[in-house]
Amino acid sequence: MALTPIRRVVTGVDSQGRSRVVWDGPSPGEHESEVPNKGHIDFWAWRNTPLPLSGDDDPATWDYVFPGPVGGGHLRVVNWLARASDLSEIPVRVPMHDPQPIHDGRSWDRGGGNDFDRTAMHKTQTVDYGILLAGERTLMLDDGELLMQPGDIVVQVGAWHLWDSARLGCLMAFDMIEAEFVDGPAGTAQGDHPVLQPDPGQELPPGVRPQRRIVTIDREPGRSSLVVDGPAPDVRLDPSRPGFALQRMWVVDSAPAKIVSETLHRPHVLVPPPSGSVLNVVTLPPDSTWEGRVGAAEVAAWYTSVGVPEVSTYTPDAPHPYMQRTGTIDFVIVLEGEPTLVLDTDEVTLKQGEIVIQRGVNHAWANRSGSPAVLAVASHDAGE
Repeated sequence: MALTPIRRVVTGVDSQGRSRVVWDGPSPGEHESEVPNKGHIDFWAWRNTPLPLSGDDDPATWDYVFPGPVGGGHLRVVNWLARASDLSEIPVRVPMHDPQPIHDGRSWDRGGGNDFDRTAMHKTQTVDYGILLAGERTLMLDDGELLMQPGDIVVQVGAWHLWDSARLGCLMAFDMIEAEFVDGPAGTAQGDHPVLQPDPGQELPPGVRPQRRIVTIDREPGRSSLVVDGPAPDVRLDPSRPGFALQRMWVVDSAPAKIVSETLHRPHVLVPPPSGSVLNVVTLPPDSTWEGRVGAAEVAAWYTSVGVPEVSTYTPDAPHPYMQRTGTIDFVIVLEGEPTLVLDTDEVTLKQGEIVIQRGVNHAWANRSGSPAVLAVASHDAGE
């Protein structure tokens, strides 16, 4: 049985420079393992940073490299199985052992997996945004374990970890970005960056749930540690859209990415630093709750509040007031609800688990439904 296809929408421009959909359908980057219905699907990849905005080939069809291409990274969704009901335990294929390099020398393995519902303890020379889409997964570190549920996000900063999906199985997205290990394979934390904590006085609007943010790192060689597990500490609201919230998760400010325990002291919100990335979770209230009460001043106030007034493409006759254009490639994953991607020539409504590859084009996110919609948006610096 093949892997369950996941819808992928890719944007581009027409001959007049207007934004449009250039691909809408299952990603072709399917890699099924020898175990039926287990494997992963590639959605995008890049070999250069900043990412290229244009190109005729489909990076999802490139040869797969586990840590991602050298000099870049990739977006993929893994499908791991639940434990078969007639098996009380699946033997570990390789016992735990000292670290050994695997693949092309940018990842390491310590054994302990069974290739079915439990990975080996491993480490990659990457910073990973891990987003659980369905099922559940236990994240095992050297100093403990955590249960992740749909919508939870972990930022793995080059840390040793093991995944166990035995009870329910899972679908989980990974945006993996090449990192710099300044101390060789150890890949330990550099510097002592205070971890931001939520403002105890911050009240979220009705319909907005606190976004769980997990961060892991190796503070000492060969031993992974939990940095933080709690609500996203940086929440941005738009007074003109009651029920709107942007919860900031992580910022990468260089290529390769640095191994540090916190990055939210940096000011970047919608647009990442040069050669960097920013991860946000956005809750969209139904447009019907604010339509007709938002104009040029309100839109300008929002984009000014997040430091990028220049990205707004507002005009009175635009298809949506919050149209914008940024020099980024955005990986947008629908976590909840049915948001609508608004382009110059198209509108596309999406459902939970579907993915958009947004390539630097004029767009907005609408919510034509009657319930909030939630998006995970990983924006990467891009250029021609």
